[in-house]
Amino acid sequence: MNEKVAKCLLIAKVLVADGIMTDDERGFLDAVMAAEGLGADERRQVTELDGWDEAERLVRALPIEQRRALIEQLVDAASADGRLSAHELATIRQLSADLGI
Repeated sequence: MNEKVAKCLLIAKVLVADGIMTDDERGFLDAVMAAEGLGADERRQVTELDGWDEAERLVRALPIEQRRALIEQLVDAASADGRLSAHELATIRQLSADLGI
C-alpha cells in the first residue's frame, strides 16, 4: 500500500463512520481517488475498506504538514453531503489524535 491509497482509505473511514455513504460523499471519494491517480485495484481496495490499520500507520509517518492537510480533507469529505454527523466528527477527532495532530 502506498500513501495515496492510505489517505483515501482514511477518507473512506470517515465517510462510512455514520453508517451511510451518500452519493455526494461517494462522489467526493471518487474525485479524490482520481486526483491521486489510483488504479482500478487501488480503488477497489479503498471501496472495500481493505487496510485501515495499515493506512493509519503509513499516514502517521508523513510530515506534519501533510497530516494536517489530510485532516482538513477529512472535514471536507465529511461535509460533502451538507452535514457533519456526530459519528464522522468523532472519527475525525480520533484520527487527528492517532496521527498526532
